[in-house]
Amino acid sequence: MSTTNHVVVTGGAGFIGSHLCRALVERGDRVTAIDNLSTGHRENLTDLLPHPQFGLIVGDVTTVSVFAGLAEVTHVVHLACPASPKANSAMPLETIRAASLGTLNTLELAQRNSARAVIASSSEIYGDPQIHPQPEDYRGNSNPVGPYSAYTEGKRLTEAAAAAHHRMGTNVGVVRPFNVYGPNMWPEDGRVVSSFCADALAGKTLQLHNGGTQTRSLIYITDFVDGMVAMLDSDEFGPINLGSDDEITIADLARLVIDVAGTGAVELTPGRDEVVTVRRPDTSRARKLLDWAATTPLRAGVTDTLAWMRQVTQS
Repeated sequence: MSTTNHVVVTGGAGFIGSHLCRALVERGDRVTAIDNLSTGHRENLTDLLPHPQFGLIVGDVTTVSVFAGLAEVTHVVHLACPASPKANSAMPLETIRAASLGTLNTLELAQRNSARAVIASSSEIYGDPQIHPQPEDYRGNSNPVGPYSAYTEGKRLTEAAAAAHHRMGTNVGVVRPFNVYGPNMWPEDGRVVSSFCADALAGKTLQLHNGGTQTRSLIYITDFVDGMVAMLDSDEFGPINLGSDDEITIADLARLVIDVAGTGAVELTPGRDEVVTVRRPDTSRARKLLDWAATTPLRAGVTDTLAWMRQVTQS
């Protein structure tokens, strides 16, 4: 029997998944990515597809059959779910299925193989928080019937499924990503950094809803992947916040993107319903349990993101 790790990554052709697959292959793991390509991009994996230690299964994690034939699995990472507000509001039922059936199928794969599983939740479970920064024991302030509830409540169900498996003996851990950004976030993605970068490069006006006063804490993709790998290599259940301690208003983020891109302007636009006003993680648990913290400065990460997006939009 092989002693090499065999890691199954659901959502492996997505933004985060593709970076995680690459990092795992580079450290010597065998990786099988599963993705239905509804929001993922095969192009994210172009360099990995010929690699003998990598394989891609195009299929839907909500079906049991997609996991058939997978053997000697040592680790599982569940990322498959439409993550951007644009995607999950356009595909609410698919989002709920990925968060529920997809999570259960992934956890059952881990259970059958006695594998370590890491399940990606979201900072969205905190809703519009009344505690700032948000520690993992904060239960959140969300609306179960709001415009983005398919994703928010889906991620709550994801955590409940993971906790149930954990109590039954499955080696599972839960992470809560906070606004991850970086290359492989395509122009049409819909999340704030990709939208601002795409509009700035196109010379368009960057739209500031609600005056741009709301805050976010943005973590660069390589920092986040390091945290995911640390969680994968541990036996911690969590949940553990993975995010940056630095907080910025959306207006200041727009100005930073314009400054780095060298083009663009900002415009105040009407407010959106149920906008989260603040978001910043308490990262003390990640520091203590995983010996991990984000280190990439926001300007450096935005510079790399713009450079990648400029390349793909001009090719």
